[in-house]
Amino acid sequence: MKRSEQLTQLKNTEKWDVIIIGGGASGLGTALDAASRGYKTILLEAVDFAKGTSSRSTKLVHGGVRYLEQGDIHLVREALKERGLLAKNAGHLVKNQSFVIPNYNWWGGYFYTIGLTIYDLLAGRLSLGASKYISKKKTIEMLPTVEEKGLVSGVIYHDGQFDDSRMAINIAQTAVEKGACLLNYSKVVNLLKDDHNQIIGIEAIDHETGHKYDIKGTAIINATGVFTNAIMKLNDKVYKKYIVPSQGIHLVFDKSFLPTDQALMIPKTSDGRVLFAVPWHNRIVVGTTDTLIRKHSLEPIALESEIEFVLETAQRFLAKKPTRADVLSVFAGLRPLAAPEEEGKSTKEVSRSHKIIVSETGLITITGGKWTTYRKIAEDIIDKAIKIGKLPKKACNTEQLPIHGNQVTTNLDRMNHLYIYGSDIPKILELQQNEPELKEKLHSDYEFIMAEVAWAIRYEMARTVDDVLARRVRLLFLDARAAIQSSEKVARLLAKELGHDETWIHREITTFHVIARGFLLKEFQ
Repeated sequence: MKRSEQLTQLKNTEKWDVIIIGGGASGLGTALDAASRGYKTILLEAVDFAKGTSSRSTKLVHGGVRYLEQGDIHLVREALKERGLLAKNAGHLVKNQSFVIPNYNWWGGYFYTIGLTIYDLLAGRLSLGASKYISKKKTIEMLPTVEEKGLVSGVIYHDGQFDDSRMAINIAQTAVEKGACLLNYSKVVNLLKDDHNQIIGIEAIDHETGHKYDIKGTAIINATGVFTNAIMKLNDKVYKKYIVPSQGIHLVFDKSFLPTDQALMIPKTSDGRVLFAVPWHNRIVVGTTDTLIRKHSLEPIALESEIEFVLETAQRFLAKKPTRADVLSVFAGLRPLAAPEEEGKSTKEVSRSHKIIVSETGLITITGGKWTTYRKIAEDIIDKAIKIGKLPKKACNTEQLPIHGNQVTTNLDRMNHLYIYGSDIPKILELQQNEPELKEKLHSDYEFIMAEVAWAIRYEMARTVDDVLARRVRLLFLDARAAIQSSEKVARLLAKELGHDETWIHREITTFHVIARGFLLKEFQ
């Protein structure tokens, strides 16, 4: 997947069947669905693939235990099916993760065991394992650092865990392999309409060259997540709010705070939310919050109230109490929730089900949704385009379609940090063998090697230090200080590969340091 080849494809195509605005989970999934059906497909992303919401999740592929409690059986059943398909189609990235719920009252164990048994039944043949009640002793054995005071019992259940932005890149690669044209750093600045106010294409600007393109197409799809309202302003005569952004944050700690392969799930925090502590790349990710916000940005910043909430909750349930000094990285993500019909609904009440809106202009917009159901969302979008006469009828075939890199990956395989590359691992090993300088570690405290950086630049369309360290190698999410220390090394390799000068290198390092400081608590910035 090379950007130069994608630009050539754009220049050589007069008209597209499907134009997609937005390169997050929904947009990339739609590009893959459309291209795999045989439609001429192009996707434009204003910055980098998965730069927003789709790289900032809780790293779970799940049905949604909370949605079951809310009675949203349809969403849970749909998500559990998609979880199972993802585990089969992207085996290198999705793993079966066991979760333990510690109970501090006598009824909790029975209550959650019954609820999670229903959860398992809804998964049917795609179940990842049976939920069961476990004793206090077994709970402590599985969660060695759990708070023992008042502990009565536990419940174990299974869900999926994954690497979100790596999944996004692999979906992008699969779409390209199916013939789609994908471009990052290409911002849509206008919607082209005919004399009848029907949308016939888009105007986009390539941020790297400054070149403007008028791109004509039949089905135009708005999959811009939290930026949906901005595209709708270009589309509608009368402004209406289509999405409300909600913020969720996560704190990352050393594995010593939960030295086990099990994840911890707290089903009801002090304000009725769900909190997870999940093993991820040999660290622990703890989150999330759910806070309605007024403004959205590409680099959302965790609120102090959110940080304190996650810390206090983690301290209540862990015997080894994490402090602010222990936070390796903090990241905030925005969820593009479909705007509720009634004013004043809390984020916990707003459904995560997706909605597809067809405007009078013919623009097709997706709102809501979640990572786990990205494939089904994409199928529904293209089916909608067919239904309204924008595309000739062709059947969806992504249910059994392997994602780039797919291979069966065992827990033993995951001992090697390169496991996330799946079937591409031999090519990365070949890179470091042929170019000895690429054997060098990215940072002395981490296993990442420069061959991974070269791979990201050459075959995954990484264009900036942020692209590499945030969404390809993930070091920024694991340890912001280490990422800052590694930034010059990455910038120099980018410059060498892409033909940039010393001025670009210094500007790029400065830009990345500004971004990375947002991943540190304020006293360490």
